[in-house]
Amino acid sequence: MNTTTITKACEECTFWNRLDGEHGECRRHAPQTVSFQVDDEVRFESMFPATDAEDWCGDFEKE
Repeated sequence: MNTTTITKACEECTFWNRLDGEHGECRRHAPQTVSFQVDDEVRFESMFPATDAEDWCGDFEKE
């Protein structure tokens, strides 16, 4: 029986880009367009999904 455990957290993923401390962004896919309202104006910005080091998803790939 194999007792090796693989931690599938963002901080262990080849696609994760650490920004500071425990915060980073997922670089698995292209940036996503996000819309948000500032005062009476709607703005658009492209960004990578923000994640924490302990987050995880189904696209995990070991470094």
